[in-house]
Formats: sequence, C-alpha cells, structure tokens
Amino acid sequence: MSLFITCPVESVERATAFYRALGWTLDPAMSGEQASCFAIAPEQYVMLTSRELYASVGGSEELVGGPDTPSKVTVSFDLDSRQVVDDLVERAAAAGGRVGDTDEYPFMYQRQFDDPDGYHWSPFWMHPEPSAAP
Repeated sequence: MSLFITCPVESVERATAFYRALGWTLDPAMSGEQASCFAIAPEQYVMLTSRELYASVGGSEELVGGPDTPSKVTVSFDLDSRQVVDDLVERAAAAGGRVGDTDEYPFMYQRQFDDPDGYHWSPFWMHPEPSAAP
C-alpha cells in the first residue's frame, strides 16, 4: 500500500526548499509549479500542493485552512538512531522550522518540529529491547 500525505502550503517553492533542506528526495515526475512530491520512505510520500490545487480536488476547499491554522495531525515516523533524529531536527531548524519538545521515555527518544506552514512532524527512535542492550 502506498501512503500519500497531502499538505496545502502557502508557497510551493518555499515548502520545496524546506523539505529539500531536510534531505528528503523530490520526485520530479510528480512535481511541478503547483505541487512537489517527496519520497520519504518506500511507497510513502509527502505532497506539498498550492492551496488552490488542494481546494480543487474532491471539493475540499473548507479543509484548506490558513497559514495560521495549526496542524490537525502529528506525523510520527521512526528513524535509525537518536543521532539521525537530532540531525533531521537540526536541519529543520536551520531551514526555518520551529523546533518543539524533546521527549525521552524508557522505550523511545522523540523530537518535534513544525514546517513553515505549521505541519507538525515527530521523528523518533525506539530504544532497543532491554535484552538487546549491551
């Protein structure tokens, strides 16, 4: 199953620059002036669309919101290590994202950031099983 997370953005150009700075892979075949598509994992994509394009698909104009509307979902995803989580969040901050909390639990390490359009991302790293710890 493929997963597409579609986010209407104020400026496709600005959003594209932000996600490129994260190191995510732009899919040029699915990108253009009104949308950019980033592959974030096999068969998982983030579509950044102009507000106009987003509103024109499926009668979703009332779902677009405005630039000050907070994200209604948190997109969480696991990464290979604590350092990879920190590196991604540092790149997000350097590209203009807002960094939020850092949470450390017995079972995972998690960070938070918002992109310039307010979409909330929460990368995490799961601690290894206690039996696998050195």
